[in-house]
Order: sequence, then structure tokens, then C-alpha cells
Amino acid sequence: TSESPFINFMMASIGEFDPLNTRVPATKIEVTVSLVVLYVQAVGTKEWREFGRTEVIDNTLNPDFVRKFVLDFFFEEKQNLRFDVGIPGKKCGVIIFTAEELSNCRDIATMQLCANKLDKKDFFGKSDPFLVFYRSNEDGTFTICHKTEVIKNTLNPVWQPFTIPVRALCNGDYDRTVKIDVYDWDRDGSHDFIGEFTTSYRELSRGQNQFNVYEVRHIRTARCKKQHVTPILVLFLQFQLREITAENPFKAHCVGLKLTQLNFTVAIDFTASNGNPSQPTSLHYMSPYQMNAYAMALKAVGEIIQDYDSDKLFPAYGFGAKLPPDGKVSHAFPLSGDADNPNCVGIEGVLEAYFQSLRTVQLYGPTNFAPVINQVANCAAEITDGSQYFVLLMITDGVISDMVQTKEAVVNAASLPVSIIIVGVGPAEFDAMEELDGDDVRVSSRGRLAERDIVQFVPFRDYIDRSGNQVLSMARLAKDVLAEIPEQLLSFMKSRGIEPRPAISSSPLPEVHRHI
Repeated sequence: TSESPFINFMMASIGEFDPLNTRVPATKIEVTVSLVVLYVQAVGTKEWREFGRTEVIDNTLNPDFVRKFVLDFFFEEKQNLRFDVGIPGKKCGVIIFTAEELSNCRDIATMQLCANKLDKKDFFGKSDPFLVFYRSNEDGTFTICHKTEVIKNTLNPVWQPFTIPVRALCNGDYDRTVKIDVYDWDRDGSHDFIGEFTTSYRELSRGQNQFNVYEVRHIRTARCKKQHVTPILVLFLQFQLREITAENPFKAHCVGLKLTQLNFTVAIDFTASNGNPSQPTSLHYMSPYQMNAYAMALKAVGEIIQDYDSDKLFPAYGFGAKLPPDGKVSHAFPLSGDADNPNCVGIEGVLEAYFQSLRTVQLYGPTNFAPVINQVANCAAEITDGSQYFVLLMITDGVISDMVQTKEAVVNAASLPVSIIIVGVGPAEFDAMEELDGDDVRVSSRGRLAERDIVQFVPFRDYIDRSGNQVLSMARLAKDVLAEIPEQLLSFMKSRGIEPRPAISSSPLPEVHRHI
């Protein structure tokens, strides 16, 4: 109600719902939250639209909602969510938010259960039993996925048949633990716990037989923590499965991203053709009122991809500048100023290092890409087991001077876990860049074709919003340049026959970044 306090918070996470939009999501994710209303925000606008509401749970300050929100996830976009929680009283609580990628299993199961000799919990009468089903999560916790109806005043309930999507029960993993709690319903919401048992979808699918008879376990007291088995039996009366087949070719995209650590590297053009950074006409001009094109491109792409880089340490380089104190030209100098540690902390750290470098180096030339590409490729060559994937963002204002060497570098990198994003800024013609973007004709060098298409080139001017909305311009750019990354990652995995495996530890990553 309007009199209730609300908790509002935003999370850059899952996605907006637009039934008229023809974009294809990378995957679907199921969101579990303790909330009332979920809102989504359109990219580049401040407008919030209601996506859905949970059910209402009476007489409790710790609601565990059954309803889930299934949202489309787009790898290449920053997608905002807002949760409005109405809780009577002065104290608002804590929202528990969980999300899990949904499997492609679309089967639906119908089942019916009964129980014998339940505990008598009510002083007047017997018990009012109901069942609560929980799906186990990847981190070992449990998420509620179904509640049966309440059967009044009986110790031998027979619940009505119910239908549930298989992925809601186990997310397509037939051996995943399913926990079922038995409760006695109370009007005031303080339901009495009778006991619990565990099973799996594979066991449930056997239907009515000797394997689907369960003894209910209950912890007698919190002090002794000793379990005892009551003579309560829960039986499965029926089980039916309706199989629905539907292929989702984009499912594998986020499988790869989920199990593979992305390493993000930045390279910025410091050639003299950008203009004097102290002049407003320069592409590197640092205005106190708005970001320049380099900063916008870096922030647009970096803020999306940083969520897939666990340590948030980003090697950042410049090319085409004279460095102090001797004026030597470098085509791969660390923006941090530390040759032994080119890492910057977060995208903001990269921006700070970029601005600081503009004050200390002299813009010069030529525009050579090959040194930075080879540097990243050399690091990627050390880790080709699929546990890590390298994304290089290069931002430039002009024509490449070392095209022959750059083609050779791209062909060599195409056999490695590498993707290259090139963003052209300014008014220059970028026709030569199209040679590197192998959408139509695969890049070749000295008679060798690139094994994969790993380069995506876009001119930033094509994405600038005419009304001057920088947020919308950045969102458009990021969406386009990152859209090919999942497919490029997947193409490498397929070419090497690499199958999905458990997520890797992030601890070795700082060592990898130091090598870059």
C-alpha cells in the first residue's frame, strides 16, 4: 500500500521484457527474490515498467515466495532491475536475490503424493498438512519451487495432483537433490514443521513403486541436533511426464561464459592525428562537462565485460606515442606507467590511467596494431584449455599503418582464445578496417586463412544519439560490438573439442594479468 515503507535498489543484471523486440537472448535466467514488484528499465531511458509481482504471503516477516521471474539475459547489454518491497511496519528487511541460468529442458511433470501417520500438531483436532518442494542450487542452498494445498484436519492426507516444469524442480539435472518439507498449517503463519525428506527427479520419475516411499526425518531439538525418523511415510501415487522439445541455439553461449573466465585488455591510440589534447577539437580533449569519444567507447564496452572478469584488473596500453624521458616511440606502453604491472583496477582505474597518460606522453605515430595484438596473443597461447578467454578492445582514430603485420597477428591469434574489438572514433574513413572484420571475407596472411572470425570493427559515429544522450550512445555501441563475443568464444571451444566443466578458481588470474 502507499502507507507501507518500500525498499528500492537497482542491480545491473538480467534483462528487460519487450514482447515486440526481435532480439534473441543469450539465455534465460530464473530470478528468485523476496519482493512484491519487479520493474525493468529500457536501455537509455529512465522509464521503469512493471514486469511482475510475487504472490502475497500473509502473517510473516520472512516470506519465501514460490513465484519466480524468468527473464531474458543479453550478454552485450547492461540491464537494470528495480525491486519494490512493501512490508507493513517501520522496519524494512533484507532482500535475498538469487539467479540461475535455466536449462533448455521444457518437459512438464504431473505428480500426486499422499502421507500416512503424520504427527498430530493441533491441540484441537489433528493436523493441517501441506508439502513444500525445494530445488537445490549450485552453491548448496535450496530454493522453494512448489507448495501443495493444505489438507485440513487429517493425519493421512492425499494431496491433489499438480503439474510443475521439470526445470523448476531440478533445472534439467535429473540427479540434483530435491528437498520436501512437511508442515502443519497455522492461521497465524507460524506453521509447525513436521519433518523432511530428500529425493531427486530421477527417483520421482519412477512413479508409484517401492522406491518412492519415504520416511520423514525431523530434528528433535535445536540443542542436541539429533535426527530421528518418525514412522511417517510419504508415498507417490502417480507420476506423468510430458516431453516438449525445443532447440535453443543460443543456450551454449552463456554456458561458455559461465564456465570461462574473461580477461579484458584495452589499447588506446595516442597518435598525433587525434589532435592536441588541450584543444576542444581533439578527440582526446578532456572536457569537464562530458566524456570524449575514447572514454565513452571504453566505458561502454568495459562496464559490460567487467562483470565477467572476476578480479577486475585490466591491463591497459597505449600505442603511437613518444614516452618520457627520452622520447622513444612505443606501440604497447602501459597506461599505468609501470612496465611490470600494466593492470588498472576497474574501468574507472583504466580511465584515470588514460587521462594521466595524456598529460605525460607526446602524441606521435604511426598507428601500429600488431604489437598489442601479439602481446595479448602470447599470453593467450599459454592457456588454451578453455578456462580463460581474452578480449582485446582497441580504440583508434585512423588507418592502420602496419596492415600486413596486423593481418599476420590476427591470423595467428585466430587459433587462440582471443577476440578483438576495434572501435573507430572521429570522422576518418575506416574502409581498410573492414579487411580485418571477417564477416564477409576471412582475413588471410601469406596464403593462410584465419581459423576463425575474431575481429569486430565498428565506427563509433554510427551509434551517437542525435539528441546528445551519451548513455544511449554507449548502450548502442556496447550492444553491437559485444554481440559476437559469445559466438566467437563458442567457436573456439568447438574447434578444440572443449566441453563445459566446473567453474575455475579466480586466484591464478592476477598472475595471468601480470604476464600480459
